[in-house]
Amino acid sequence: MMRAMHISPENPMLSAVVDDLALRGWSQQAFFLPAELVRALAAECRRRDAEGQLNPAGVGRGVAQEVREAIRGDQIQWIDPGQAQACDDYLQAMDQLRLAINQGLFLGLEDFECHFALYPPGAVYRRHLDRFRDDDRRMVSAVLYLNEEWQPQDGGQLRMFLKNDTEHDVQPVAGCLVVFLSAEVPHEVLPAGRERLSLTGWFRRRGNDLF
Repeated sequence: MMRAMHISPENPMLSAVVDDLALRGWSQQAFFLPAELVRALAAECRRRDAEGQLNPAGVGRGVAQEVREAIRGDQIQWIDPGQAQACDDYLQAMDQLRLAINQGLFLGLEDFECHFALYPPGAVYRRHLDRFRDDDRRMVSAVLYLNEEWQPQDGGQLRMFLKNDTEHDVQPVAGCLVVFLSAEVPHEVLPAGRERLSLTGWFRRRGNDLF
């Protein structure tokens, strides 16, 4: 059994993420968590997939949500505390990051929600923003990649559309964490030649319904 792993509040990557968010609105950390924990999270995702627990993701929300694979082709399952040690360790690490962001940027982040995401070969997620038009709670997006031995020719990059008409591609390599402001960074997932795994989540504040 994997022993519990924790991230220290003094971990320099926490302050690096906060500084990046303040300076440019996004951050990329290549080795945010120990490899053992990343492998355990990948195994948990595959176990859930093998047991049929992952379901096609929809676009939109509430009664307007629908599955449209041409726009979004991943399969997901939301994570709750107490389901698996690896997931609990990840949630604890994200809570340390939430506290660091609040301390540095005063965003008033209250919680974190996340799900496993499995993209079959060829699946995409077209350009979008993570904040809903009628719900402003999502403030900061966080994606942890779980793909060992990923090569550039495998594709599957996260493409972020940045200011000044620039783009930045992130290879979905195991252990890489990408964090960005949910309402300010449009992005898309490019097709991959092999199965692509990640944990995708959002730090949320107390929200106001906009409509």
